[in-house]
Amino acid sequence: MLRGDIDTILDWVTQGSRVLDLGCGDGDLLVALTEKKAVSGLGLDIDPENLIAAVDKGLCVVQQNMEDGLSNFNAKSFDVVIIAFSLQVLTRPHSVLERVVDIGNEAIVSFPNFGHWRSRLSLLLSGRMPKTKALPYSWFDTPNIHFCTVADFEQLCDQLQIDIIERKTSGSGHILAKLWPNLFAKSASYRIKRT
Repeated sequence: MLRGDIDTILDWVTQGSRVLDLGCGDGDLLVALTEKKAVSGLGLDIDPENLIAAVDKGLCVVQQNMEDGLSNFNAKSFDVVIIAFSLQVLTRPHSVLERVVDIGNEAIVSFPNFGHWRSRLSLLLSGRMPKTKALPYSWFDTPNIHFCTVADFEQLCDQLQIDIIERKTSGSGHILAKLWPNLFAKSASYRIKRT
């Protein structure tokens, strides 16, 4: 798998947890969590084709735009709320982050790191928006509207008074990604909560 966040999410979710997967796509992550961690999972997505694929896998899913407030979920109604590689497609990611730390005891957020050195170098040398394995779209057809870096995300958490419990990064130079995540991590995953 191209993304480095899936194994991290599987490690972080505890056995038997109640999980809400926001932007669940076709449900592959929820299937893995159900099989490996026996979670009680609910997926949420806006794309009808993704929802059909998830239902075909036997998952419980809801069609809903997560940016509409998630008011149908009570505070602390899930052990973990997951936003895996969906933050960058949201119009108001800060509003969604504030809500997920309310409805979950904690949240797991992962995203591609736009501060990776290859993206920086590509933009510098070509003067064009970079395309990578994690961000394969052209600027005009990308669903990603808010690119962020590791530093941007941590600054936002600080501004929103959201605590970072744990961070894991992935990249080809794993040690470099740990030492200088904003420059060398291809993707980043965070466990966050509001205390």
